[in-house]
Amino acid sequence: MTNLATVLTRTAQATPEAPALKFMGNDISYAALSGLAGKLAGSLRENGIQPGDRVAIILPNVPAFPVVYWAILMAGGTVVPMNPLLKAGEIDYFFTDSGAKMAFVWPDFVDEATKGAANAGTRVIPTGPMGPVEGTVEGGEPIAEPIARDDEDTAVILYTSGTTGRPKGAELTHKNIRLNAERSSSVILEVKPEDVIMGCLPLFHVFGLVVGLVAATTVGASLALIPRFDPAEAIRTVTAEKVTIFQGVPTMYAAILNHPDADTMDASSLRACASGGSAMPLEVMRGFEEKFGCMILEGYGLSETSPVASFNMPDRERKPGTIGVAIPGCEMRCVDLEGHEVPVGEVGEIAIRGDNVMKGYWGKPDATAEAIPDGWFRTGDLATMDDEGYFTIVDRKKDMILRGGMNVYPREVEELLYTHPDVLEVAVVGMPDDLLGEQVGAAVALRPGASVTPEELVEWSKERIAAYKYPRKVWIVSELPKGPTGKILRREVHAPADA
Repeated sequence: MTNLATVLTRTAQATPEAPALKFMGNDISYAALSGLAGKLAGSLRENGIQPGDRVAIILPNVPAFPVVYWAILMAGGTVVPMNPLLKAGEIDYFFTDSGAKMAFVWPDFVDEATKGAANAGTRVIPTGPMGPVEGTVEGGEPIAEPIARDDEDTAVILYTSGTTGRPKGAELTHKNIRLNAERSSSVILEVKPEDVIMGCLPLFHVFGLVVGLVAATTVGASLALIPRFDPAEAIRTVTAEKVTIFQGVPTMYAAILNHPDADTMDASSLRACASGGSAMPLEVMRGFEEKFGCMILEGYGLSETSPVASFNMPDRERKPGTIGVAIPGCEMRCVDLEGHEVPVGEVGEIAIRGDNVMKGYWGKPDATAEAIPDGWFRTGDLATMDDEGYFTIVDRKKDMILRGGMNVYPREVEELLYTHPDVLEVAVVGMPDDLLGEQVGAAVALRPGASVTPEELVEWSKERIAAYKYPRKVWIVSELPKGPTGKILRREVHAPADA
């Protein structure tokens, strides 16, 4: 019976003075972090939180997030991380669906959270940079050792983005997260205690939470937090804190690469960069590596897989454009609609089996059975696998465009458009077409000072890609819609009426 929070208490006992967190020029030691978490855990128990009770966190990347996260686990509770930008109606759904008893909320978001808590009866706790506001939750003896929990007990409920229907809560167990963090830190990124990991990925997202916070804590490394991603602040933090491991999504790398302050970033300390969350455009990867002299390792995962499933491993050949090979303890394959494995090189849906796969969707047995019909989790992502076990994402199953009976994968068209010198960001989507069923469209954000026209981009694409693939409609936008990690949201891209 191993509570995930023992990761913190063991590291605090082994290296009490080592910096766990770096924030706005200040260091917080592992002893201090463990002490704050243990004190709050005692208060949670005193205030009625029992093993298995759900407690929400609605905080930016400030030290209070790790404090509250570890405290909930130490008290035996289940963590429900939530995006601070959610509105009252969305919060209502998350609180009600999870049955959250308490929520630790950043002061700026207390009003929305309070409105959202009315139906569920969730107790809202205003929380500042270091923890709960004084007088809001007190009492109880500090907890020195985490409450015993079973490996298969739910540690975290992470709500998926809800591309279809309302979000579903993926139940990740103590074992799921512990093993994924161990493999992320030791096998993939080879994290050492002296490393400083960039903490610009939101901690309420599975990538930042597990591969950032928990992986760093597992080996006693430091996590350099910035409240919310900003390329200028990221550049400053890499330089000031001598960051050695950068973790981000592709748009973060692109934002830094194209920022006016990029030349001021001292990247000499960087020894590893990891990218996930969405496909990394090869032009962005090449540009970042050439400018800063650091190799980017691209991987793949989902909330339902804790998150990492595959990676370009440091001890194996890196294949740019691929998501690497399955990590230890995880199996991956490409399957057809009936669940049969497709031949090497053919497109199929990625299916995953292993100790990283979630317990299920919270309170939704039918959705769980549909997602994991035979022990293999169906990801909804289309890919090919080569003869060495490297996977290449083709696209989301739901994003594929069917034009006149021909399959068009948006990522392939996006990769082409990214090579145009005037293109900063692009999202390719399907548009209704009376004759062909769907037509290919592209929303494009241009680099500052660029003057290329939509018509010129159409003609440029037509010369470089098959006739059925090139975008018939291109429209220019000031920026593309993005999710909390900076991932471009194709589902929110819509062609203008005159396109």
